[in-house]
Amino acid sequence: MKHEIYIQRCIQLAKNGLGTTGSNPMVGSVVVYNNLIIGEGWHYKSGQPHAEVNAINSVKNKALLEKATIYVSLEPCSHFGKTPPCSDLIIHWKIPKVVVGIIDPFLEVAGKGIEKLKKAGCDVIVGVLEKECLELNKRFFTFHTKKRPYIFLKWAETVDGFMAPAYAKGAKREPVWITDAYTKQLVHKQRASEGAILVGTETVIKDNPALNTRLWNGNNPLRVILDLKHRIPQESTIFTDGLSTLIISLVKKKNTNSITYEVVRETENLAKEICAILYKHGILSLIVEGGKQTLETFIEANLWDEAITYKGDQVFFEQGVKAPKLLKKGITSKHKTQNTKITYRND
Repeated sequence: MKHEIYIQRCIQLAKNGLGTTGSNPMVGSVVVYNNLIIGEGWHYKSGQPHAEVNAINSVKNKALLEKATIYVSLEPCSHFGKTPPCSDLIIHWKIPKVVVGIIDPFLEVAGKGIEKLKKAGCDVIVGVLEKECLELNKRFFTFHTKKRPYIFLKWAETVDGFMAPAYAKGAKREPVWITDAYTKQLVHKQRASEGAILVGTETVIKDNPALNTRLWNGNNPLRVILDLKHRIPQESTIFTDGLSTLIISLVKKKNTNSITYEVVRETENLAKEICAILYKHGILSLIVEGGKQTLETFIEANLWDEAITYKGDQVFFEQGVKAPKLLKKGITSKHKTQNTKITYRND
């Protein structure tokens, strides 16, 4: 029970890195002496010190390390990357006991860190709150085991099940909001937590979205736009605001400072090809935000991990674009306002 308490604290600390660690996992660590936490830390950003380094550095009396236990939510690394191996640091300070939440699936680690610690004489315990540690780094684990990003499907729908109104020719290019301001802020919060956001051609043509985090303090995700035949007008926001954008098409165009073009070979396995492109770019997580055809491309390919739907209080009176249907049972939660959130897991 004692080990679970400290690994739970590691998980809490690790969550501070959500949206900032880039291609690295979220990791938390605590140093315990005589049943007291004497040091703690988490990994904030790729290239910066890992959780174990920050935890050890925060210990004021380093002499206590030789009698302490270090807890870490993910196996300490054993290789030289942008930073030195954390397992070497633990060995250097002669910390006698190491408790690990879960083994790192990254091929450069994958048990090697634990093996190195054991060879140095450390008492190593592995698999404490393993399920919770797996959930913490579901993005990182999916990326390394399935060779694709962790995929969220997301859309809002009306009471009568529509995600967009009937399109009127000549209508102003702007989004039609189904949900309230509070829900929009939650959506932007999630955008700040994920690596990329994907929409299709028609969504950009009709709505001219920015797909940024203007309603939340955080990093903008990489915008991924599906524009197979280059139909999106050049005056669209994605071309003019300077934010990083990846456009996927059938024909290659010259890259610019903010726009990168990638080519798909075919459209039959489009979702799979998009995943391969994003894996190549090191994207750990993706929000597929619309439109209906793009969402259903991933649903039909069964390439998704979670779906999040928000139900507003509007009614489109059976006119417009019907929202996708998922043949799974979702978990419903009520917001502070009238909007309802339903979350599905594709286990």
